[in-house]
Amino acid sequence: MITDQQGNVLSGSTAEASRLYDQAVEAFNIYRGDPLGLLDQAIEVAPDFAMAHIVKAHLFSLATQPDATRDAKAILGTVKSLRLSDREASHVTVLDLVVEGEWTAAATALDRHNADHPRDIVALQSGHLMDFFRANARSLRDRIARVLPKWSEDIPGHSILLGMHAFGLEETGDYGRAEEIGRLAVALQPLDCWAHHAVAHVMEMQGRAEDGIGWMIAREPHWSADDNFFRVHNWWHRSLCHLDLGQADEVFALYDGPIRQDRSMVAVDMVDASALLWRLHLSGHDVGDRWNELAAAWDSHADGRTYPFNDWHAVMAYLGAGRHKEVDHIIDAYRSSAEVSEAAEWGRRTALPLVQGFAAFWRGEYEAAAGHLHGARFIANSFGGSHAQRDIIDWTLIEATVRGGLTGMAEALANERLALKPHSPVNRSFLRRAQTNAPASRKAP
Repeated sequence: MITDQQGNVLSGSTAEASRLYDQAVEAFNIYRGDPLGLLDQAIEVAPDFAMAHIVKAHLFSLATQPDATRDAKAILGTVKSLRLSDREASHVTVLDLVVEGEWTAAATALDRHNADHPRDIVALQSGHLMDFFRANARSLRDRIARVLPKWSEDIPGHSILLGMHAFGLEETGDYGRAEEIGRLAVALQPLDCWAHHAVAHVMEMQGRAEDGIGWMIAREPHWSADDNFFRVHNWWHRSLCHLDLGQADEVFALYDGPIRQDRSMVAVDMVDASALLWRLHLSGHDVGDRWNELAAAWDSHADGRTYPFNDWHAVMAYLGAGRHKEVDHIIDAYRSSAEVSEAAEWGRRTALPLVQGFAAFWRGEYEAAAGHLHGARFIANSFGGSHAQRDIIDWTLIEATVRGGLTGMAEALANERLALKPHSPVNRSFLRRAQTNAPASRKAP
């Protein structure tokens, strides 16, 4: 009986195919190398190797791109013709849900799956990513906490679970434990860029910009290689630190260099690019024609259907490039959609007010923008990304109140931000500008 490194039976495998499979899973664990290529090699050796096909389907379904979702559905057609164990059939049930946009149902099915198969690292990592894409902080933490007692240091992949747990702890505000466990995870596996980024998130949320830059520079050889799928996101984290310190030249250099020099068509990379250009724009910097290239790249992904978090970031680029018809198309797609999937509901309930708020802000309709965004920020954690990524909502909201002369709200929001990050130069500037706009009778003596 052939098993993976964690002891799970692999139907249809051979010794050679399982070796390639284990390498592919390790590459997936650290987001480095070519897991798809390794899985294809395993399938060539053993065409009926169910988990090799299943992991490919997970990788495509988690890409949040229309073409990748279609590929995942095609792979599932192949998988269903194979002989499957109960564990493997459970994976198929999950995948059938996620490719139809039912992210929470898929993640919940994996809750049950992991209770029965606590050492299925593919299910744990895929579930963790589903929790991330639906912005469920508690599940990011507790999915891993539920199974950790079933693991030990001598089981391959244990440190990977620590890195995922660190990120869940950070997203639930347990910053001390998150940093401690994240640092332990990268000490055990220096190439674990997810654990590395969990520590970077802690520093971002605590306003430790100098520490963040030092952390990124000191460990750069471990996360910045060309075969690292997560390198752009980590460069984005370093950029946020420089931006908070007012170091715009460094931010532009990183955008034009490692963030966008390869013109990546990967959705997660383009999300980071859009978010960074928008933050630069909010900070009063002219980003030139950078919007045009990025907007063109979004054309193959922004469909108003697959993953609304991506569409919202595409809208940032479309607004910057003056392509307002594409913005209207996405708005119309959400308004007219008759789909009943969770992803479609995200579009109608969450993405639509975000898109409308950002569009109003771009047009200089600041009071309207504030109206859309003030409500949207309370529902935005129903889908997509991390606290650090969603902070762009609050940043745009407070900038709208400052520019629109909504002084009371501007001061209130600035104080809210300063309560969390009191040393942030950006946050201090919000309060200073809000108070400058205040009527003379309300200005501090």
